[in-house]
Amino acid sequence: MIIVNTDFVQGKTITETIGVVKGNTIRAKHIGKDIVAGLRQLVGGELKEYTEMLTEARKESMQRMVKEAEAIKADGIINVRFTTSQVMASAAEIMVYGTAVKLK
Repeated sequence: MIIVNTDFVQGKTITETIGVVKGNTIRAKHIGKDIVAGLRQLVGGELKEYTEMLTEARKESMQRMVKEAEAIKADGIINVRFTTSQVMASAAEIMVYGTAVKLK
């Protein structure tokens, strides 16, 4: 599966546009890591607990998008974009979406 954030794939021809595919997940850290992140926020620096959470969420969202594209027999996904939103305190949704295509 070729995944790009452009509207073309270098060296390939798009023979069919299948449609939009997406993947998402909502993640939250447990209260212990939330407290540690809150304390770290007081002194400054990277909130590693949240960086880790969002990295895991992006990975899971991508896997779900690829699975959806494979189910409709796509060869690639173009114009891939990520979006995030806060669902509640300490919980975020990551969504990734793009256009599933057939390539030659």
